[in-house]
Amino acid sequence: MTTSPVVMWFRRDLRLADNEALSRAAASGEVLPVFVLDPTFTVSGAPRMAFMLRALRKLDQEMGGALVILHGDPREVIPRVAKSVGAREVFAARDFAPYGMKRDAEVAKALQANGASLVQCGSAYAVEPGTVRKGDGTPYAVFTPFYKVWQTVGWPKPFDVPKPTWVQSPKVQCEGFPDEPECSATLPEASAKAAMNRWDEFSEKALDRYYDIRNNPDVDGTSMLSPYLRFGLVHPRTLLADLNDTKSQAHYRSELCWREFYADVLFHQPRTTWENLQPKMNAMKLDTGAKAKQRFDAWCKGETGYPIVDAGMKQLVATGWMHNRVRMIVASFLVKDLHLPWQWGARFFMRHLVDGDIASNNHGWQWTAGTGTDAAPYFRIFNPVAQGEKFDPQGTYVRTWLPQLADVATNMVHQPWELGMLNPYVAPIVDHSVERDESLARYKAVTGK
Repeated sequence: MTTSPVVMWFRRDLRLADNEALSRAAASGEVLPVFVLDPTFTVSGAPRMAFMLRALRKLDQEMGGALVILHGDPREVIPRVAKSVGAREVFAARDFAPYGMKRDAEVAKALQANGASLVQCGSAYAVEPGTVRKGDGTPYAVFTPFYKVWQTVGWPKPFDVPKPTWVQSPKVQCEGFPDEPECSATLPEASAKAAMNRWDEFSEKALDRYYDIRNNPDVDGTSMLSPYLRFGLVHPRTLLADLNDTKSQAHYRSELCWREFYADVLFHQPRTTWENLQPKMNAMKLDTGAKAKQRFDAWCKGETGYPIVDAGMKQLVATGWMHNRVRMIVASFLVKDLHLPWQWGARFFMRHLVDGDIASNNHGWQWTAGTGTDAAPYFRIFNPVAQGEKFDPQGTYVRTWLPQLADVATNMVHQPWELGMLNPYVAPIVDHSVERDESLARYKAVTGK
């Protein structure tokens, strides 16, 4: 054991259980737990920032009030803290996002100049980005072969809850929690306990039916654990350890892998944060003028006239979350019915999603836009009426978020304009069949197909 404390730098791992970096820190000496409120967090949407601050408060309570909250640039704060308490080691999970990797490299260099080291162990993923590769060493750009290899790599069992000796130092004064940003969204409870409670509830009620009900937003058929995974209130390794190989549970495993696949793509090609993965799609004609901005505004407000699209947008703003099938529907509508840049939608999502993750969000948008990882996705143009009728057959979901449709007959609830003068809803801002043909024509102009 060292005579001076070690620093545990929490980031996207706001939990005590199954935390590899914390386990290593606890085994190395007394632990000074630190979280740095980076100025770059100001670009986070209010739901995400509020959720993170609530999670930090819960973590602090679990530590008995030992968490040291500091404000500033981590590249300056962490080396200063380590030097002031004489720490020779700073423990942290690895970060694979472009900003995080650059930040950590600079922190490690500054620590080294003072005779200390940044000990990075574990990450937010079961299989770290960069691990899964083809036989020739190159990365995968398509999910299915990535998933096959990902399953064979394996991951460690969940780590036990360590029993660290928390320490504080008069040389490092906790600067406290800032006020939460104004947030009108109703967010889930932000704690590791809430994450496990939700996992237990989902496992009991829906996991074994997941394959059959996962696409239906009118039922409680998904885990809704994405906010907890985003901030490390639960590690995917913990969930994977509970899964078997039945059809539904195996499919849930593959959904966890999608998150890791997108992180891997971004790790290898950081430019794709906001650029097309497929450069050929840069030539696609997009609408960006005044009319396009008006249509974007209608999309943001949930006033497109297509109930399944509008219900999704209302759910997003009200809760900071949206059902995954509906995310694909509203994204398809933006890029293929309105012909708008996927980046517009991705930025709006990042402002409102409590689970907003740059790799999953932006590459999910590219998948739908036909600029990303799928081999031939552009021909996948979701018909919002057909999607609503298939996945919300009774109209339960749209009526939940669009109460003005409460009394519309089920066979009309996804296309209320067919009621003519009796239509209680806004008229569609575009004709889907016309815009579908337009999208395919624009695609053909780029590819010749």
